[in-house]
Amino acid sequence: MKLFKITLTALVFSSLFSCKTSQIKSPAPIYPIPTTDQLAWHELETYAFIHFTTNTFTGKEWGYGDESPSIVNPTDMNVDQWVKTIKDAGLKAVILTCKHHDGFVLWPSKYTDHSIAASPYKNGKGDIVKEVSEACKKYSLKFGVYLSPWDRNRADYGSPSYVEYYRNQLKELFAAYGPIFEMWFDGANGGDGYYGGSKEKRKINGRSYYDWPKTIELVRDLEPKILFFSDAGPEIRWVGNERGVAGRTNWNSISRDTLYAGKAGIEGLLNTGHEKGKDWVPAEVDVSIRPGWFYHKEEDDKVKTPEKLFEIYMTSVGRGSNLLLNIPPDRRGQVHENDVKSLLEWRKMLNEKFSNNLAANAKVTVNSIFNKNTKAQNLCDGDTKTYWAAAENTNSAVVELDLGKTQVVNFVEIQEYIALGQRVKSFALDVWKNNEWKQVAQETTIGYKRIVEIEKTQTSKIRIRILDAKAAVVLSEVKVW
Repeated sequence: MKLFKITLTALVFSSLFSCKTSQIKSPAPIYPIPTTDQLAWHELETYAFIHFTTNTFTGKEWGYGDESPSIVNPTDMNVDQWVKTIKDAGLKAVILTCKHHDGFVLWPSKYTDHSIAASPYKNGKGDIVKEVSEACKKYSLKFGVYLSPWDRNRADYGSPSYVEYYRNQLKELFAAYGPIFEMWFDGANGGDGYYGGSKEKRKINGRSYYDWPKTIELVRDLEPKILFFSDAGPEIRWVGNERGVAGRTNWNSISRDTLYAGKAGIEGLLNTGHEKGKDWVPAEVDVSIRPGWFYHKEEDDKVKTPEKLFEIYMTSVGRGSNLLLNIPPDRRGQVHENDVKSLLEWRKMLNEKFSNNLAANAKVTVNSIFNKNTKAQNLCDGDTKTYWAAAENTNSAVVELDLGKTQVVNFVEIQEYIALGQRVKSFALDVWKNNEWKQVAQETTIGYKRIVEIEKTQTSKIRIRILDAKAAVVLSEVKVW
């Protein structure tokens, strides 16, 4: 009798558990999918690049490596002002150029004399990497580093000993200035330089010289959650241009084994990704607020306007990529007033355009559903961790939002639930006008986020038609501005 009761209890528990798990069944993922750390990176959306070194004081963009450290002598250095400006502009992180191609490093490295310790800054006791990393902690921003693989100052560049030198400096950075969320590798490698006095051209094999797998493994052992940016990733890829433009078609997938840092002729592939790519390597859009990456006084009147920054936001974040906006401090050691003004006006513009979500209380109807936990109303609940999923074995879908009353609509924002993969290949937007649906836009991919600007229209209803997808559609949020 006792055995019977135990068996019956087990059967009841098993039945209840089976019922519960069937209720929370999720759509099967479509690979590749992002890691947890890549998902967190997508949520950053916008962050800042900082270029500040000998070039700031010589007027060059690429120093040759023969510049004297004594020229790095800012007259009114204020790193707190840099980071506070970035925070006030609504950016979420900072990537500091700790060493550019000229080889000068912004921290007192024990492996070279070509560093901030040899400059007049703070009588040789300065450490700009430390100052920036501590300011990021103060303002709750993530901190990342750029360390150029190319070095036009080192006499041994091109030999195995330089690779050891480079790795030793990476160890210094990651031991002393963490946590570091992103490591930025430049594709510029080899060419003319000072090279300790040789003043010659040197070529290296970009695919094999640095032994990137070993270098990356070394860094990951020091910072397990680090994300690596380069032409080939492995976690984040270059977008293929420095204009601030991601592809209108923008797949987060690409096959890493077809790429390596500095490989020529791949800008188009980097810009669009590839629908059948084997790896999740989303695009990062790097662009400077000025024509150059370093401060030049003659560019003070060429700072990008708030309107231009908004356009860049739409062609980067608005196309599912992250925006890395370069903000170079001047020779005083401060972000110039013109840059600050443009940044803050840009932030004000973003806040004004994207502060009143007209779909927050919309009634949502769909033409199919995966199960009751993936209900249509999840699309307007303000929670990107919930989602609506279309029925299995479908590759199209229709979502209709009833705004409740006639509103002026200018932007429609759509997010896929990318934890289960990127699916949508094409979609169209319709508005309800004169008692009928009128198509106002047609685009391709969505990904983490797609913001579509339409002509300002008075309407009470919006319709999203997914025209084609790799698998059943899974969307997390829809917003209307």
